[in-house]
Amino acid sequence: MVSTIFMSLPQSSLYCVSDSPKISSPKLLPKQNHPLIFNRPNSSLSFSTSRLCPISKRGLHSVCFFDAREKSNGNFDGQEGGLDWPILKRWDVPWQWQTASLTSFACGLSFVLTGLAETAAIPLLGIKIEELSLDEKAELLFLDQSITTAVVLGVIYGITNTFQPLPEDMFRYDLREPFNLQKGWLLWAVIGLVGALLVIALTGVAMSAFSGETPHRETDSLVRLLPLIGSSSISTACLVGITGVLAPILEENVFRGFFMVSLTKWVPMPISVLISAAVFAIAHLTPGEFPQLFVLGIILGFSYAQTRNLLTPITIHAFWNSGVILILTFLQLQGYDIKELLQAT
Repeated sequence: MVSTIFMSLPQSSLYCVSDSPKISSPKLLPKQNHPLIFNRPNSSLSFSTSRLCPISKRGLHSVCFFDAREKSNGNFDGQEGGLDWPILKRWDVPWQWQTASLTSFACGLSFVLTGLAETAAIPLLGIKIEELSLDEKAELLFLDQSITTAVVLGVIYGITNTFQPLPEDMFRYDLREPFNLQKGWLLWAVIGLVGALLVIALTGVAMSAFSGETPHRETDSLVRLLPLIGSSSISTACLVGITGVLAPILEENVFRGFFMVSLTKWVPMPISVLISAAVFAIAHLTPGEFPQLFVLGIILGFSYAQTRNLLTPITIHAFWNSGVILILTFLQLQGYDIKELLQAT
């Protein structure tokens, strides 16, 4: 059955949308009165601003409508002159700023409370930290991080899933087309990782030249982990699991997957990347590492914005975190004194 709906749109621009894969280029019709035409057999009426195209000449298979919101806000979703810029597109999340703020607070609170609960539970379970072997300490750290990751992600997913439908590219993990030029998660992870190494190295040189001191990014935390690094295969596996798997999954879901994505509803993508990167750096509670973490957060944010795939920032983050652990483990197995190396650098 063919249904036709007529709507007068005086002095307005009219866009046309089609499901046809053969039609892809947008067309702006003249500013005059136009009917709203809908023809879709056996289907419900639905409007979408995701694909703009001219009316098909072979039949009525298009929906024409006026997108007043996009025109008034000056937001063309990264499309201008027929060019597609996914890195500038915003996410349209179905919640308001109150939900975004309270959810972010709930994540931080659940992180702290989980740590306190685990600390209180250890003596109650009869576990004496000082009597544990290095492998047992590593396993306990891995269990601690696993519980924390599960609790915080449960808070985020539990709250966001009450809002439906969610954007289809939110919390997305897609292994397909890893080397696609536009959205290949592995290709952009490599680009992001190389870029992070170069930019952060330059940042360290600039900080050193400005302050006259060599910045120490991870020395303090690494020194605390030295007894576990390379002590056994179990300890190494636990450390890599914590730094290279659990921590990146947790932090990227929180700071990029939820917080940055939510911000794009109210501010442009570049601003949301900068804000989320700053919060990401502050959340680590290491003021001396803020510049490097801030730069890393920017690269993680833009890499996610480009691919719309959380695998991209997670991969960058994983190699960034676990790379140092693996390198130090290799050096220790070769007979080097890694504590002396860290102190020397």
